[in-house]
Amino acid sequence: MSECNRKRNSIEFKVWGRYAMFTDPLTRIGGEKCSYHIPTYEALKGVAKSIYWKPTIIWIIDEVRIMNRIRTQTKGTKPLKFSGGNDLAIYTFLADVEYQVRAHFEWNMHRPELSEDRNEAKHHCIVRRMLERGGRQDIFLGTRDCQGYVEPCEFGSSEGHYDNSDELGYGLALHGFDYPDETGENKLQGRFWLPTMDNGCIRFPRPDEFPCPEKHRVRKFIREMHPKQFVEGRNLVGVGTEAAGLEC
Repeated sequence: MSECNRKRNSIEFKVWGRYAMFTDPLTRIGGEKCSYHIPTYEALKGVAKSIYWKPTIIWIIDEVRIMNRIRTQTKGTKPLKFSGGNDLAIYTFLADVEYQVRAHFEWNMHRPELSEDRNEAKHHCIVRRMLERGGRQDIFLGTRDCQGYVEPCEFGSSEGHYDNSDELGYGLALHGFDYPDETGENKLQGRFWLPTMDNGCIRFPRPDEFPCPEKHRVRKFIREMHPKQFVEGRNLVGVGTEAAGLEC
């Protein structure tokens, strides 16, 4: 893979697990669930945030490599019902998944109150430390039912099952969500696009490249939402204090 694809403040990691479930939360209210064949931008962003997250930064997922052959496995489950008790449902998971991910973080400019927390070197140091430790929080592959694991890697290393495959399109699929603290607007919106896998690699458009009618990138309003407020020293530990504890 070309070095020119690597952005500032980037990390490259491998994430894998026994099962994964990548779906559109807007349509998985209950009943049967069936995973997309490829990970969504939002799911991989959730993995990056589990490695390290602060409201000062926004994770941007650049690209992902599909390392293992895409296989599905159907399982009977007993999900909880909203009215109480359990229901019976059939879930179709992805089985034995492994991905290589390249991502980078940028400043959240909609958080001017956290401008003093924008220390690039210290944030990047903590990110790399947390990645080496397997993440700050538990890693999930789309849903809490699917435990995942992460470790640093060199993006493009090792042989992937689809490295020499043709271009493959997947139709309209969920890309991710626009949250008010990352957009400056008091609303939650969903993003949809037409993902394409090229030689096992999927390159994601940035969230600010939506909507884009000529490329069939759609943004859908969901509901009103207001961002949570953070104050250093009250409900936020500054990066300087964290870095000092890690000797960054």
